[in-house]
Amino acid sequence: MIIKEALAELEFKQNPVAKILHTSDTVKIIVLAFKKGMVLKEHKTAISAKLLVIDGKVKYLSSVTETILNLHDEFLIPINELHAVEAIEDSVCLLIKG
Repeated sequence: MIIKEALAELEFKQNPVAKILHTSDTVKIIVLAFKKGMVLKEHKTAISAKLLVIDGKVKYLSSVTETILNLHDEFLIPINELHAVEAIEDSVCLLIKG
């Protein structure tokens, strides 16, 4: 239901919606929902993280790389790399941390 909740909330938002899908002592899984053109502003992660596209298409942007991620693509986000994510089309991603 978490993904459905994120998509429903997205209808009224100007920024991406993030919802926690699962958390434990070792891992956190976050649902990220985007409308086309939305940008998850620049930020860093202090722990290992992987972005997995489960619907749509996004662009991972950093000073080091610009990578297009299509449906079912995954991307290992380097620790402490300043980055942003832009939705090329309406998209849903899972961010797996830990």
